[in-house]
Amino acid sequence: MALTIGIAGLPNVGKSTLFNALTRATVLAANYPFATIEPNIGVVPLPDERLGRLAQVFGSEKEIPATVSFVDIAGIVKGASEGEGLGNKFLANIREADAICQVTRAFADPDVVHVDGKVSPADDIETINTELILADLQTLEKALPRLEKELRGKKIEPQVLDTAKGAMALLESGQTVSAGAATAGLDPEILAQFQLLTAKPFIYVFNTDDEGLADEAMQVRLRELVAPAPAIFLDAKFEAELVELEPEEAAEMLAETGQSESGLDQLARVGFDTLGLQTYLTAGPKESRAWTIGKGWKAPQAAGVIHTDFERGFIKAEVVSFEELMDAGSMAEAKSRGQVRIEGKDYVMADGDVVEFRFNV
Repeated sequence: MALTIGIAGLPNVGKSTLFNALTRATVLAANYPFATIEPNIGVVPLPDERLGRLAQVFGSEKEIPATVSFVDIAGIVKGASEGEGLGNKFLANIREADAICQVTRAFADPDVVHVDGKVSPADDIETINTELILADLQTLEKALPRLEKELRGKKIEPQVLDTAKGAMALLESGQTVSAGAATAGLDPEILAQFQLLTAKPFIYVFNTDDEGLADEAMQVRLRELVAPAPAIFLDAKFEAELVELEPEEAAEMLAETGQSESGLDQLARVGFDTLGLQTYLTAGPKESRAWTIGKGWKAPQAAGVIHTDFERGFIKAEVVSFEELMDAGSMAEAKSRGQVRIEGKDYVMADGDVVEFRFNV
């Protein structure tokens, strides 16, 4: 599944530094606005300790994790919805992303200029959200006359126009659609037709320093500010240093700072979940592999991720949960315990299912 998370934010908040760390890439991370002009795409492995354990059981030669794709997008400034700065390019690039990771500066550094002259996470978030809201309002203002005409001609259902008006009301109140849609009772499938920027899922990354990582009161305040969207706190510079180390050294460095997991691993996990994704597992002598599917997918759809022939010719799936397999120690033992199930076309996949598909060519 080719879903992407767009990394957005004001200039000089650490977007490219974070992206460099995520992908070990060499994207220009310079101390001036618009250092990133073309979107840069990086594919990041999803941390999954299950693969190593699965590989041990099956004697697999290699492990292939699921991945998350991130897009580093040009910085946004006030007036972007009217084309200021690189506004048009920003809006076009973020429209193509499936979720938005909004990076916000929460550190003080006189050597790194702030585009607005002061460090204020709340103001930065408001600036970006305002530009996205204004862009969405323009989209709906153009769409409403057409929708009203189509309703009169009975080409659409009344719910379509009602949903557009409901989204307009949210935006006019200063809310993003993703934050208020559920409370307003807006249909997600109808909303998707309008391709609104603020209807996309949001993740907020606060780029801070050692002081910020230890400031629980600040973190609580910022989590409340962006709720119900998830918030992640990390030091992008530290994360960039961490990825240059060997795994053992990185683990030691994390332990010294009192962290059990890197900020990048948190971001990959939260991003994967925000995109509505989960994994199922396959294993054998050649490889243990995590396959990416959407939550709620049925077995034939999941089989189709391996090969379209698997979906077309689907017969059944032999399924065992990862936990039960690990407890049994082998597929043979899991089968003898009756833990390997035969599932048909209506089976809804669960995260961590270990599967072998049967199909006709």
